[in-house]
Amino acid sequence: MFATLSRILTLAAAALLVTGCVMLDGGAMHATVAKPAAEIKPAAKTDDGRDAGGRATQGAVAEAPAPQLAKVVWHVDFADPRRLSAMIQNVNNMVSTYQGTFQEYDVRVVFIAGGLRFVTEDKLARTPFAEDKEFRKLRPQLIQRLNQLRELHNVKLEYCELTREALALPKEKIIPGVEPVPSGVVRIAELQAQGFAYLKVE
Repeated sequence: MFATLSRILTLAAAALLVTGCVMLDGGAMHATVAKPAAEIKPAAKTDDGRDAGGRATQGAVAEAPAPQLAKVVWHVDFADPRRLSAMIQNVNNMVSTYQGTFQEYDVRVVFIAGGLRFVTEDKLARTPFAEDKEFRKLRPQLIQRLNQLRELHNVKLEYCELTREALALPKEKIIPGVEPVPSGVVRIAELQAQGFAYLKVE
């Protein structure tokens, strides 16, 4: 009888040992429960496609930086029409280059002092910037080219109110599309503080 019982226990222990679920301790059997393997969780990702440790995860795509707005202010405080003609050509070249590369831009021209003669058809008689023979001949073409900058290329034209008042020039004498600013030099300083590049034809 004891031999039979011993044989049964031996067979049972062997079967359980095969499954890895039993330990024999002084002849007694203790069932053990196998622990499930630790669950592997995917690393948490941040909004930019990196894990919590800052490492790039598979499939993360680097975003190209957005192109910055090109900002330029041109200063016109001179009365020489040939200098203005050169400036207009430079501005044309600039905006054409921006347009050719699909670059967004904000280009402005601020007229101060003698530059005010270019944004009016008034002769400005008895002022330091009175019309002369050369300017009388060039004025229609210069005004047309300025209007083309504004209408075709979205270049903003602004003039100094302090200068206009000093010349006793009525507001209605300013050509259409040129906007007033209280002070031309203050306006230029404000634009530079906003990141505008400063340019002036010498």
